[in-house]
Amino acid sequence: MAMRRRAVLVLITVLAFSTPAWAADDPPAAKAKTAAGASAAAAGAGAAAAGAGAAAAGASAAAAGQGQAAPEDNPDLDIDPLQPDFTLIALPTTLRMPRMKSAFRVTHRFNRPLGQGDFGSLVEDFFGLDNGAVIGLEYRFGIMTGTYVGIRRTNNRTIEFQAEYNLLTQVRNAKPIGLSAFASIDGTNNFRDSYTPALGVVISRTLGPVGTVYVDPIWVNNSNPLPSQLADNNDTFLVGVGTRLRIRPSVYLVGEIIPRVAGYDPGVNHATFGIEKLLGGHVFQLNFSNGFGTTTGQIARGGTSNDDWYLGFNISRKFY
Repeated sequence: MAMRRRAVLVLITVLAFSTPAWAADDPPAAKAKTAAGASAAAAGAGAAAAGAGAAAAGASAAAAGQGQAAPEDNPDLDIDPLQPDFTLIALPTTLRMPRMKSAFRVTHRFNRPLGQGDFGSLVEDFFGLDNGAVIGLEYRFGIMTGTYVGIRRTNNRTIEFQAEYNLLTQVRNAKPIGLSAFASIDGTNNFRDSYTPALGVVISRTLGPVGTVYVDPIWVNNSNPLPSQLADNNDTFLVGVGTRLRIRPSVYLVGEIIPRVAGYDPGVNHATFGIEKLLGGHVFQLNFSNGFGTTTGQIARGGTSNDDWYLGFNISRKFY
């Protein structure tokens, strides 16, 4: 009996201190599953962290994009309704040329005076268009902001090189005037003979929405084609005066007169008036003048007569 009691006590002790099979460590398969689950959980956490990092990078890039300044608008590229062209008729204006942009112009001055003969013969010649013309081709290119160089050739084989540098813009600089420095040189016989350099300034003043007035004092050297006979009058100082008046949103009346105030001054003072239409980057101008000059040297030599007026036109195109 005592031995049975000892056996029961031993059995109870073993059962009390032993770990049942269901509470023991996981078998190898269970351990593998547990490890795989842990790895998957870790990978998921890593992917979530990477996604969060990408989102943060995207947010940083967006913030940087928002912080970056937009490209500055260039007002030189806008059409100026009060100063739509680089010339008035023959005189230069203070319109600024944008950098690396250009403009082209064609000038015509028909040879027949409008007052020659009667009206019937004028109509037969289609108002002078059947009598030939002095034609000029001109190209300008902006080498810097507000600075251009240009070349003009007329069919009487005169070539002119010119340059203009804008010093002041009336509206943008809040100044009372616009101001540019101007220089040119022309040469006859395809720039091989009789060179005529010129230096001057161009002054403009806008009149509210009405238009713009111009004063162009210019000194012209070698304006006299016969300096050996009149050596004391080999230069001309002229003061061109002109205006462009806006009568409709895109229609203008234009006029200029170019008196020679000192030096060589044959003939009469060159004068021109006309009407023009602004259409996008084009300016179409119909004009009437008392001479054929379009280069600085030619207008310094004046017009032919105040009794003879010639039909002409200018067409210009901006490439911007």
